[in-house]
Amino acid sequence: MQTQRASVVLVHGGFVDGSGWEGVYRLLRADGFDVSVVQNPTLSLADDVVVTRRVLDQKSGPVVLVGHSYGGAVITEAGNHPKVAALVYVTAFAPDKGESVQTLIANPQPGDPAPPILPPRDGLLLLDRAKFPAAFAGDVRPELAAFMADSQVPWGVSALAGTVTTPAWRNKPTFYLVATNDKMIPPAAQRMMAKRANATTVEAAGSHAFYVSKPEPVAALIKQAAAAVTKARPETVAHH
Repeated sequence: MQTQRASVVLVHGGFVDGSGWEGVYRLLRADGFDVSVVQNPTLSLADDVVVTRRVLDQKSGPVVLVGHSYGGAVITEAGNHPKVAALVYVTAFAPDKGESVQTLIANPQPGDPAPPILPPRDGLLLLDRAKFPAAFAGDVRPELAAFMADSQVPWGVSALAGTVTTPAWRNKPTFYLVATNDKMIPPAAQRMMAKRANATTVEAAGSHAFYVSKPEPVAALIKQAAAAVTKARPETVAHH
């Protein structure tokens, strides 16, 4: 009797690419995990789900699928892939059936911070470069926050509008990290989504770019998810 250790697939959100996962990646690799980072074009939800599933197809055995911010919408749909054993949301959107990022952000509560999203151009969104560090990366070292602002990936309006058809969190073990100083997704909204997904939830002080500034707690939650699904899935291995 032998259990196969879960591998990890990391999915970035809007305005950024997969390189922000480097700290989390290094910690998981140092612990012996097989880790892949998806590079989504973030032009449409359907495309990003296809790109993510392509990475999942290459994995052997169970996968812990991790999403940050808009990446949460991607993993909510892509997480229905049969190899996905658990989902981890890092200050991320967890839409229900028929919901999109757009519907989740449509009715901000009084006092919620307003993300500095510029008006769309050619169907693409960017954050105001001057306001990016404070809004997105308040606890990231200033030089790196400036680099993130200046290397933004345009986020497609149609990606925000893409609706989830089957939320994977309804039938997969789910974990959620709430960043309590987030100025992009209000902590109250994060808690609502985590509770609705019946997620094992941890809270920690940090910005929207928590996965960049504080990779240790993120890696710890991913390891917790991996341990949970490894215990839950004893797989017999044939001996030759």
